[in-house]
Amino acid sequence: MAELLDAIDRKILRTLQDHGRLPVVELADRVNLTKTPCSYRMRRLEKSGYIRGYRAELDPVLLDAGRIMIVMVSLSQTSDDALETFNEAVRRIPEVQGCYMIAGNFDYLLKVRTKDVDEYRSVLGHKFSKLPHVHQTHSFVVMELVKDDITVPVT
Repeated sequence: MAELLDAIDRKILRTLQDHGRLPVVELADRVNLTKTPCSYRMRRLEKSGYIRGYRAELDPVLLDAGRIMIVMVSLSQTSDDALETFNEAVRRIPEVQGCYMIAGNFDYLLKVRTKDVDEYRSVLGHKFSKLPHVHQTHSFVVMELVKDDITVPVT
């Protein structure tokens, strides 16, 4: 589907990714279009799924979620049922910001946000220990956030 995008579509996507609340008139100016064709292209990009939504970027520190932990999870079994049961359970834990199934020495990599290490310890003991099929976890404290880019490369 990416081949259906022209240079203007890509410029619209790049611009909106950084400035999602940009008024259509200003977006049109930045991509060298008039308002109506720009608005039409935005709606087409939304309907075709390239633009999935618009949201605010929140400050995790101000919301008591400034501590990031990376958790490697190994499961006791990896049948389709076990994986789906684990996936459903981990989706219900609000502190888990990302859950990635990994091909490697462990099964999942979790990105977890809490206020501090003490709160993470509580999440580990009360929530992660109850996740189905978990055999072992290894937790790593993120010392410094160097890059945490949520943008998608649009070339």
